[in-house]
Amino acid sequence: MLFFRGAHVWKGFHGPAQLINATWPEIQGPVDAALRIHHKASPGVHDSVYLFQGERVWAYAGGRLRPGYPRLIGEEFKGVPGDLDSAVECHPEDCTAESLLFFKGGDVFSYDLGLGVLKRRSWPGVTHCSAAGRWLGRYYCFQRVRFLRFQPATGQVPPGYPRDARDYFLRCPGRGHGHEARRNATAMGIRDPCSGLAFQAFTADDVNRTYAFRGGQYFRLDSQRDGWHSWPLNHTWQELSGLVDSAFSWDNKLYLIQGSQVYIYRVGPGYTLVQGYPRGLQEELGIAGADATFTCPHSAELFVINGNSLERVDLNQSPRSPRLEGSIRHEHVDSAMCNADGVHLFHGNTVHHYASVAELTMSPKPSPPQNVTAVLFGCPH
Repeated sequence: MLFFRGAHVWKGFHGPAQLINATWPEIQGPVDAALRIHHKASPGVHDSVYLFQGERVWAYAGGRLRPGYPRLIGEEFKGVPGDLDSAVECHPEDCTAESLLFFKGGDVFSYDLGLGVLKRRSWPGVTHCSAAGRWLGRYYCFQRVRFLRFQPATGQVPPGYPRDARDYFLRCPGRGHGHEARRNATAMGIRDPCSGLAFQAFTADDVNRTYAFRGGQYFRLDSQRDGWHSWPLNHTWQELSGLVDSAFSWDNKLYLIQGSQVYIYRVGPGYTLVQGYPRGLQEELGIAGADATFTCPHSAELFVINGNSLERVDLNQSPRSPRLEGSIRHEHVDSAMCNADGVHLFHGNTVHHYASVAELTMSPKPSPPQNVTAVLFGCPH
């Protein structure tokens, strides 16, 4: 994440300030707004950084100014005014189409990159954004030292905002949203992925986002570049609290299991609880319970582990009923996950890796144990 202020830019959450023109020499003085476009369907703009100043916009790709820039903002993005306050890209899963959101005073403009159409939004709760940004699937409007989180398709702001940016995005002595809780070693350990405390559940979705659940917290990894980040469960899933026993992903939905019930959340924009849930596991999946569950990317086959038994449930089937797939060389596992790298079985602070479900069922003995925090979180042994 890049933070701009005056003639300087901070790259990341800590480290020294740098002059903006040391990285982008064609820019002199402060910028009004900045965004990065991540749009693989449009190679001409994909992974470009746009810097806005007055009536003009500069576009950089690979650190170099793209030919033909700077241009007038209204020529690059038809109808978008100059002298902006802030701007942020909105991904299709959050805004239904690849879009850019522009903020100026009390006005919010949504620009459809594919259609080149500009629409004005009426969002009374999201105005006067001196900066805007997207971070790990969440959208933020900064109102100088305060900030709020908003839903980019509707402009809705969840309860508890605005908050002070010095407690979340900046490293200020004596401040931080976990400052008081850090005095409690247990609370700190739950939020520290390297603390050695066991996780209750893991899962990965079709776009390879990884979720790890521990206590009333969850950790999410979108990419190694972004790193792991932790939030309370009800910060994302308002209806959920306590421990998540098992989890899996299918059909752009996240299934979170607590005891004999399952919560199903539709993913994007945000997470929305499917109407009528939670429901009983027996009613939904045809199972009474599970030590662990997992689905592999882009597959409708749910695998359920109880003891050393592996069952398979066809999620496209109705009603659903489990069929025995085979046995595994583990007497008990706490959780399981399948992603692009294969199947992972977790027990305590160890993880066992298998290239596929077939390898898991055919293996004559458990694969070598590895340290969970070292493998997934990069923690020292």
